[in-house]
Amino acid sequence: MRERAIMWATDRQAATFRARLGETLRSSASAAVPGDGSNEDSAGSILAVPMPTRVSEGWPESSGAVPSDTLAVLPALRELLPRGGLVRGSVVAVAEFGLLCLALAAGASAAGAWCGIAGLPEAGMVAAAGLGLDAERTLLVPDPGQAWPQVTASLLDGCELVVLRPPGQVTAQAKRRLEATLRRGRGVLLVAGHWPGAQVRLEVVSRQWTGLGDGHGRLRACRAEVRADGRGARAAPRTRWLWLPAEDGTVTAGDPVDMPRDLLAADPPLVAVGI
Repeated sequence: MRERAIMWATDRQAATFRARLGETLRSSASAAVPGDGSNEDSAGSILAVPMPTRVSEGWPESSGAVPSDTLAVLPALRELLPRGGLVRGSVVAVAEFGLLCLALAAGASAAGAWCGIAGLPEAGMVAAAGLGLDAERTLLVPDPGQAWPQVTASLLDGCELVVLRPPGQVTAQAKRRLEATLRRGRGVLLVAGHWPGAQVRLEVVSRQWTGLGDGHGRLRACRAEVRADGRGARAAPRTRWLWLPAEDGTVTAGDPVDMPRDLLAADPPLVAVGI
């Protein structure tokens, strides 16, 4: 009987969340193109993705040896982050969208977190799924439009992790609103791009692909140097080498000491050729 009551409660919460996000998306579409319903179909297809729910007893904690106030990440990323994961209520900014963003989201998703992705129509779901991201627990809003702060806030109300690429400069008002939502809901906002005052910042500062040999071959893996810094206790910069990705498509630690000598050499200079 108690389990049935909880299921009924979560169904109602899912319906409420679905309606609120749908209204936000429709308002954004009508504001961008008055009288044009061309975006309504895309909004409907987005909302067809299963909706995240939260029961009154709280979110299920992510599995793994991480604190209860932290979302799990892939093992290779733990040393880059305070407390070895994504601290709830925080903003983590990655300099640009790429595999590093997807890897950060994949670890949390694989541990059971609901994820939202907004403003990233090119997000590679196949690659993300290969890293562990659960497509059935992921809500996509490829183009939230000018109402992206409202859409993001709605996603944060229903998801533990939201990946966002703002369409332009983040205003002080949007920043305050979303950070207040984070503090209230204990989610994590993972920003692809710049976010003023982000608690943690990550950037790929160098990368080199393997497999090309002497001007020919097939790309097999990429070794990347990732730097992390932040605010307060997180201000001290940390640098780690990662395979991003490794030959099998995963993200793993890549200690330069163990790498082939040719990979440790500097990237060769570009040579101009005639056309």
